[in-house]
Amino acid sequence: MARRVYSKRYARAAFEIALESGELKRWQSDLKEIVRVLSEKDLLAFLESPKIHFDEKSKLLSGQLPKINPLSLNLVYLLIGRGGLDMVGEIADEFQRLLNSHRGIEIAEVTTAVPLDKEEERKLARHLGQIIGKKIEVRPEVDAGIIGGFVARIGDRLLDGSTRNKLAALKKELAGAGR
Repeated sequence: MARRVYSKRYARAAFEIALESGELKRWQSDLKEIVRVLSEKDLLAFLESPKIHFDEKSKLLSGQLPKINPLSLNLVYLLIGRGGLDMVGEIADEFQRLLNSHRGIEIAEVTTAVPLDKEEERKLARHLGQIIGKKIEVRPEVDAGIIGGFVARIGDRLLDGSTRNKLAALKKELAGAGR
C-alpha cells in the first residue's frame, strides 16, 4: 500500500515538473523508454545490487538512456538510491493517468464477447463519452463468458450491458415472480 502511495507521489511530482516546463509529451515518452529499458532483468539486477557503486550504475544507465531528459534520469537515480526501481512501471502508469485527466480523457476498459474492429471501438468511445461527458479512450478485452453486449469500467464506474447480466437479472425477476 505504501509503495503505491509513493509511486503516486513520484508521478505527481514528475507531472507537475513536466507541466511547468511544458514538456508533458517528452516526460511521457521518457517514462515509457525508462520502463522499456528497466524491463531487462539483467540490467535491473545490476542496478538493484547493493554491491555495485552508484557511479557505475549511473554510468551504465546514462549509456542505456542517452536521449532521456536529465530530470527524468534524476528520477531514476533517486529510485536507485531509495531502492524503488520496481515502482517505475506504476509511476509511468500514474503519470499517464494524470496526463489523460489533464487532457480530459478517461480510459474505458471494455470487455466484449467478440473482438471489436476499429470503427466499433470509435462508436463505442463516442457513446461512452456522451454518457460520461468526457473524451473516452477504449482499451478492449474479449471474454466470451459475457455472451454479448459489453462491460465498461471507467474509473470507479461500471457499466454492465452484457447479455450475461441481463439474463441474470431476468432469472432473478422470474424467481421472484414465482413466489
